[in-house]
Amino acid sequence: MPFRDECGVFGISPQAEASRQTYLGLYALQHRGQEAAGICSRDAGQLFLHKAQGYVADIFNQATIDSLPGDSAIGHTRYSTTGGNVASAAHPFLIHGRFGQVALCHNGNLTNTEQLRAQLIRDGHTFTSPSDSEVILAMINRAEATSIDDAVAEALKRCEGAFSLLVLTEDAIMAARDPRGFRPLAMGELAGAVVFSSETCAFDLVGANYVRQVEPGELVIVRGREVQSRFPRPKEQPKPCSFEHVYFARPDSNVFDRSVMATRREMGRRLAKRHPVQADLVVPVPDSGVSAALGYAEASGLPFDFGLIRNHYVGRTFIEPKQSIRSFGVKVKLNPVRDLLVGKRVVLVDDSIVRGTTSKKIVEMVRAAGARAVHMRISSPPTTHSCFYGIDTPSREQLIAYNRDNEAIRTFIGADTLGYLTLEDLQASVRDPDGGQGFCYACFTGEYPVDPMASGPKAKGTC
Repeated sequence: MPFRDECGVFGISPQAEASRQTYLGLYALQHRGQEAAGICSRDAGQLFLHKAQGYVADIFNQATIDSLPGDSAIGHTRYSTTGGNVASAAHPFLIHGRFGQVALCHNGNLTNTEQLRAQLIRDGHTFTSPSDSEVILAMINRAEATSIDDAVAEALKRCEGAFSLLVLTEDAIMAARDPRGFRPLAMGELAGAVVFSSETCAFDLVGANYVRQVEPGELVIVRGREVQSRFPRPKEQPKPCSFEHVYFARPDSNVFDRSVMATRREMGRRLAKRHPVQADLVVPVPDSGVSAALGYAEASGLPFDFGLIRNHYVGRTFIEPKQSIRSFGVKVKLNPVRDLLVGKRVVLVDDSIVRGTTSKKIVEMVRAAGARAVHMRISSPPTTHSCFYGIDTPSREQLIAYNRDNEAIRTFIGADTLGYLTLEDLQASVRDPDGGQGFCYACFTGEYPVDPMASGPKAKGTC
């Protein structure tokens, strides 16, 4: 709940209603970004683009979908890391260059953005946004290659950090992941068309079948009905993001070939065994804590119930009352069910604690509703380091677990007890096949697979 979501990408080719299917795909991926969205389609070799700030359903209507003709499309729903929520940073990006029209959308974060941008500016390139995605497009356009396929491959060789991206050209659609595979990207099939998505929940909505992951370091090129696979760079140890399973992905998705729901329930079961407590009720912090809370209740034998109800219709902005209301930001999203909580010893299950301020307000809310005790259980290890691979986390100094031990955090949030999942339990839950080496746990350990300081101390991009 405390983290901001990242970005989602969706693409399809060839399919008669490509832009409509892409709209539906983005609708399913709305949880990955709520600041902006866009679709670029291709019809008879010409590319058409529509993008804007806001929710997917607000940006697209029948008229805008009709303005995106063709049998191929890529789309993006965005949450920024840095660069701010500015219209110029909305995806996809579209250029007219050496290889004709080329569009690109991107989930992730390059760690060498500033170095690449500085070099391109020295070479005479002018940028229109702060996005690292525009940097990738510029490198494609300036690549020393004679074909668009080779130009994309050459550009990918220069990119460091995290990227799962889609490229739409005048005759092809391409999908690529960085060699570590930080961010997810799934490949599916729909009536002969190839479909790409950040998560498989989008496949379910459009009726596509999951085929496989785009492999770390792979470049998939779809041209008509022909599908090619290339690996522009040497293979490296994959490091998919463990936090996709902790929080970001929808529980009905399959991410990194693992069920998100099953993984989170296992986290909850292990959390119950690691931190048992005498209590009356297990309550999730919705929605991200629900699956782990079910696992906790299952392993502990305690009853489960929705003691907190989330308002799913809160928009991106709302008008606050003129008179200050304590913890208004939390109250507008969550409300306690007093009849369930009064007099109860409550186990409150959430996915993480970042700054601690939200957890503190939720604990206060549950106590004010009449709970006799509040035991906080977190289905991930303490978050002690910032992410530089496409997730918007605060600076390390703002993370409550950076310089506080468990007791200090417990005191700050006001819980009677506090228990975190251990790193070993997290690794077992995600079924890490390589003894803890098969996923990225940098936000818990500070062990970064790719140097985050390649572009300086704040090497964050804009998704």
